Amino acid sequence: MNAGLIIAIDGPSGAGKSSSSRSLAQRLDYRYVDTGALYRVIGLLAVEHGVSADDPERLAALCDDLPLRFLPENGGVRILLGAREITAAIRQPEVSQMASKVSAQPIVRRRLLGVQREWGAAGNVVMEGRDIGTAVFPAADVKFYLDASPEVRGQRRYAELQDQGVSTDLQKTIQEMAERDQRDSTRTHAPLHPAADAIVIDTTSLSLPEVVDTMLRAVQATRKC
Repeated sequence: MNAGLIIAIDGPSGAGKSSSSRSLAQRLDYRYVDTGALYRVIGLLAVEHGVSADDPERLAALCDDLPLRFLPENGGVRILLGAREITAAIRQPEVSQMASKVSAQPIVRRRLLGVQREWGAAGNVVMEGRDIGTAVFPAADVKFYLDASPEVRGQRRYAELQDQGVSTDLQKTIQEMAERDQRDSTRTHAPLHPAADAIVIDTTSLSLPEVVDTMLRAVQATRKC
């Protein structure tokens, strides 16, 4: 039986990556790592410090010495930057859009690549992102790519923002997600797309338990190899 598996879960916003990844990690007693949080942190810092998404050198400087921690809590994860709680702050629509823009900068992705690989190198980890199976860990033991219809993804994201008390509207949310999808899938460096050997799951009409059960069966099959 294999030990120390690296599980890569990629896909666009609203496909169910975060909830599925956290649940799968809990079922396996694995560590959960949200690599997208790295880019959101850079997006947050860029917004707060007035750094343009078109200024790669200053963006790269923001990537240095990030004291980032993930703390499991009540089925979710708290994210701390040093002693500062930033879990909600990095999910704001403005930060999400900035994160997508800064993640398109090759120098930012290069700076953060080593951090991501360090987090997952020991295995026993579920890593969520947009290029885990294609760029960060192309040799991951199990790769998943989650997707759903644009309408369903927009509704999920809208509901998430409503729960966070963020004022927005459904059509604006869908439009912003479409813009981010376009940027992420057409960027020249590590674009968003399924790895050739990824298991693609359409979550449009699936419940969270159904998605996690599908993933768990694939992981168990790999363990038996």
